[in-house]
Amino acid sequence: MRVLIDTQVFLWGLQGERRISQRVRILLPEAEVWISVVSLWEIVVKKQIGKLELPTPTVEYLKEKLKENGVSVLPLTFDHVRRVEDLVLHHRDPFDRILIAQSIEERLPIITADPAFSKYPVEIIW
Repeated sequence: MRVLIDTQVFLWGLQGERRISQRVRILLPEAEVWISVVSLWEIVVKKQIGKLELPTPTVEYLKEKLKENGVSVLPLTFDHVRRVEDLVLHHRDPFDRILIAQSIEERLPIITADPAFSKYPVEIIW
Protein backbone atom coordinates (compact mmCIF):
# COMPACT_ATOMS: atom_id res chain seq x y z
CA MET A 1 0.00 0.00 0.00
CA ARG A 2 1.25 3.49 -0.92
CA VAL A 3 0.64 6.28 1.62
CA LEU A 4 1.45 9.95 2.02
CA ILE A 5 2.53 10.94 5.52
CA ASP A 6 1.92 14.45 6.82
CA THR A 7 4.63 16.60 8.37
CA GLN A 8 3.57 16.24 12.01
CA VAL A 9 3.18 12.46 11.84
CA PHE A 10 6.66 12.20 10.27
CA LEU A 11 8.14 14.29 13.08
CA TRP A 12 6.22 12.35 15.74
CA GLY A 13 7.53 9.10 14.26
CA LEU A 14 11.11 10.33 14.44
CA GLN A 15 10.60 11.36 18.06
CA GLY A 16 8.90 8.09 19.05
CA GLU A 17 5.72 9.92 20.06
CA ARG A 18 2.92 7.82 21.49
CA ARG A 19 0.34 9.98 19.69
CA ILE A 20 0.69 7.80 16.60
CA SER A 21 -2.14 5.28 16.51
CA GLN A 22 -1.54 1.56 16.81
CA ARG A 23 -3.08 1.12 13.35
CA VAL A 24 -0.48 3.47 11.82
CA ARG A 25 2.37 1.83 13.77
CA ILE A 26 1.39 -1.53 12.26
CA LEU A 27 0.83 -0.14 8.75
CA LEU A 28 4.00 1.92 8.26
CA PRO A 29 6.62 -0.86 8.20
CA GLU A 30 4.68 -2.65 5.44
CA ALA A 31 3.73 0.43 3.38
CA GLU A 32 5.43 2.35 0.61
CA VAL A 33 5.70 5.65 2.48
CA TRP A 34 5.91 9.01 0.74
CA ILE A 35 6.47 12.46 2.19
CA SER A 36 5.91 15.62 0.21
CA VAL A 37 8.84 17.87 -0.57
CA VAL A 38 6.50 20.54 0.84
CA SER A 39 6.64 18.82 4.25
CA LEU A 40 10.42 18.94 4.11
CA TRP A 41 10.21 22.65 3.29
CA GLU A 42 7.83 23.11 6.25
CA ILE A 43 10.34 21.41 8.56
CA VAL A 44 13.11 23.73 7.35
CA VAL A 45 10.86 26.76 7.96
CA LYS A 46 9.89 25.55 11.46
CA LYS A 47 13.56 25.06 12.32
CA GLN A 48 14.48 28.52 11.03
CA ILE A 49 11.78 30.31 13.04
CA GLY A 50 12.59 28.41 16.22
CA LYS A 51 9.50 26.16 16.41
CA LEU A 52 11.54 22.99 15.99
CA GLU A 53 14.82 21.72 17.39
CA LEU A 54 16.86 19.11 15.53
CA PRO A 55 20.10 17.43 16.63
CA THR A 56 22.00 18.21 13.40
CA PRO A 57 21.67 20.65 10.48
CA THR A 58 18.18 20.30 9.00
CA VAL A 59 18.91 19.01 5.50
CA GLU A 60 21.54 16.56 6.77
CA TYR A 61 19.10 15.30 9.42
CA LEU A 62 16.24 14.90 6.93
CA LYS A 63 18.37 13.04 4.38
CA GLU A 64 19.54 10.64 7.07
CA LYS A 65 16.06 10.01 8.49
CA LEU A 66 14.42 9.56 5.09
CA LYS A 67 17.03 6.97 4.14
CA GLU A 68 16.90 5.20 7.53
CA ASN A 69 13.12 4.91 7.35
CA GLY A 70 12.79 4.12 3.63
CA VAL A 71 10.62 7.18 2.98
CA SER A 72 10.42 8.50 -0.60
CA VAL A 73 10.02 12.18 -1.46
CA LEU A 74 7.00 13.22 -3.53
CA PRO A 75 7.90 16.22 -5.68
CA LEU A 76 5.54 19.16 -6.15
CA THR A 77 4.10 19.37 -9.66
CA PHE A 78 2.00 21.91 -11.51
CA ASP A 79 -0.94 19.47 -11.34
CA HIS A 80 -0.71 19.53 -7.54
CA VAL A 81 -0.68 23.33 -7.52
CA ARG A 82 -3.60 23.41 -9.96
CA ARG A 83 -5.57 21.10 -7.69
CA VAL A 84 -5.18 23.54 -4.76
CA GLU A 85 -7.23 26.09 -6.69
CA ASP A 86 -10.18 23.65 -6.69
CA LEU A 87 -10.09 23.11 -2.92
CA VAL A 88 -12.74 24.73 -0.76
CA LEU A 89 -11.06 26.86 1.88
CA HIS A 90 -11.83 24.63 4.89
CA HIS A 91 -8.17 24.61 5.85
CA ARG A 92 -6.02 27.74 5.64
CA ASP A 93 -2.58 26.23 6.23
CA PRO A 94 -0.85 26.40 2.82
CA PHE A 95 1.42 23.43 3.57
CA ASP A 96 -1.54 21.23 4.48
CA ARG A 97 -3.54 22.41 1.47
CA ILE A 98 -0.74 21.21 -0.82
CA LEU A 99 -0.65 17.84 0.98
CA ILE A 100 -4.41 17.52 0.49
CA ALA A 101 -4.05 18.39 -3.19
CA GLN A 102 -1.23 15.87 -3.62
CA SER A 103 -3.26 13.19 -1.85
CA ILE A 104 -6.17 13.78 -4.22
CA GLU A 105 -4.09 14.10 -7.38
CA GLU A 106 -1.89 11.07 -6.67
CA ARG A 107 -4.74 9.01 -5.15
CA LEU A 108 -2.66 8.45 -2.04
CA PRO A 109 -4.27 7.90 1.36
CA ILE A 110 -2.83 10.38 3.82
CA ILE A 111 -1.68 9.59 7.33
CA THR A 112 -2.62 12.55 9.49
CA ALA A 113 -4.02 13.42 12.89
CA ASP A 114 -5.39 16.74 11.59
CA PRO A 115 -9.21 16.63 11.71
CA ALA A 116 -9.49 19.42 9.10
CA PHE A 117 -8.32 16.98 6.42
CA SER A 118 -11.59 15.05 6.78
CA LYS A 119 -13.46 17.95 5.17
CA TYR A 120 -11.82 17.06 1.85
CA PRO A 121 -12.28 14.07 -0.49
CA VAL A 122 -9.16 12.26 0.74
CA GLU A 123 -8.72 8.88 2.34
CA ILE A 124 -7.38 9.45 5.83
CA ILE A 125 -5.56 6.87 7.87
CA TRP A 126 -5.29 7.45 11.59
